[in-house]
Amino acid sequence: MPGARQTTGLPHVLILGAGFAGIYAAKALRDAPVRVTVVDRRNHHLFQPMLYQVATAGLNPSDIASPIRSILRGAKNIEVVLAQVDAIDVERREVRLGDGAVVSYDYLLVATGARHSYFGHDEWEELAPGLKSLEDALEIRRRVLLAFERAEREPDPVRRHAYLTFVVVGGGPTGVEMAGAVAELRRYALRRDFRHIDPAEATVMLLEGGPRLLPSYPESLSDEAKRELRRLGVEVRTQTMVTDIRKGCVSAAGWTIPTQTVIWAAGNVASPILRCLGAPLDYAGRAVVEPDCTIPGHPEVFVLGDAAAFNHQEGGTLPGVSPVAIQMGEYAARAIKGDLAGRPRRAFSYWDKGQLAVIGRGQAVADIWKLHFGGFIAWLIWIFVHVFFLIGFRNRVMVLLQWAWSYLTYGRGARLITDEVHPPSSALASVGCPAPSP
Repeated sequence: MPGARQTTGLPHVLILGAGFAGIYAAKALRDAPVRVTVVDRRNHHLFQPMLYQVATAGLNPSDIASPIRSILRGAKNIEVVLAQVDAIDVERREVRLGDGAVVSYDYLLVATGARHSYFGHDEWEELAPGLKSLEDALEIRRRVLLAFERAEREPDPVRRHAYLTFVVVGGGPTGVEMAGAVAELRRYALRRDFRHIDPAEATVMLLEGGPRLLPSYPESLSDEAKRELRRLGVEVRTQTMVTDIRKGCVSAAGWTIPTQTVIWAAGNVASPILRCLGAPLDYAGRAVVEPDCTIPGHPEVFVLGDAAAFNHQEGGTLPGVSPVAIQMGEYAARAIKGDLAGRPRRAFSYWDKGQLAVIGRGQAVADIWKLHFGGFIAWLIWIFVHVFFLIGFRNRVMVLLQWAWSYLTYGRGARLITDEVHPPSSALASVGCPAPSP
């Protein structure tokens, strides 16, 4: 069998990462004659396409996440390990975890995903959080809601305007969805909640360095997305490259925007653990894989999803989207089962079912095969597709109920600020205020 090491007992498949690729690979191996170990540094599988809804108070974190153990509990041959991966030794076929444990494998599936890239300006991350995890979404939600609270009590009109200016950097699907959701939040959900400010007067800006929004979509849909965002009151500026982000302002295309809330949606970089593989990496740090999604010289090591640069299909490198990850995960499982059965491997082939991006309430754009359209029908398709891929029946029901309620009432029920709001006692003491007694 290609890539399998002769060991006593069943072959061991080690999966790093429980995103779409990892989870779907594990589920496809639940009846295979193998032992499977899934390692992730978090205990939950996250439906990332819906993160922006958590970030803008539309959904609760539990609506788009499920415990990994719960998803895989019916598979007796699968073990779940909560751990950080520190190193991979492909020659020894071993993975070292953060607690010092060493796990050997017969097959390795690396599906460690990606995180936001600041293109060499990592110092911007503290001021402009990206959107890759629940922690990111909750931090953005906290900053957005806190900006309105501070504007409510700010007498200086200049500073109040900065609090009520929200800048989204990056005009891809995440940036478009975030900008539209923030615009709807300030126009509808918060409009009657404050006494000294009108949230509807807040400014939402979307900055894109390229010539158009949604560059992977047909140009007609990019134009429609821009029109719909502007209808929501979003200021869309293309060919506007951000050159600096400092506390209280963003510099772009030669001008400065006073703002206290910046959201980063401009780029991704693959997990640094891929450097351990010794495989060639592309500009985004992804491993350049063979037609069977393995790295050169190691048919037992699959790299999947956002971690893989697959360029063996017409149209260039496959995008880092959930359908690609799902199909790669299922393909890797089939390849392993085929190896065990003595069947030759076939090359991976991605079936492109299209792409969707939501813009606002009842509005989306769809690029499905040769059909390019937008509007309410595209939005309904977007809802169906996203709810269908949510893991767990409860999640699907809760999301549908939340959306139905929000659509009918224009409300967003998850408007909670859950982190530090007031300065700690040490900060009060530093400005001459006595610290409270314990």
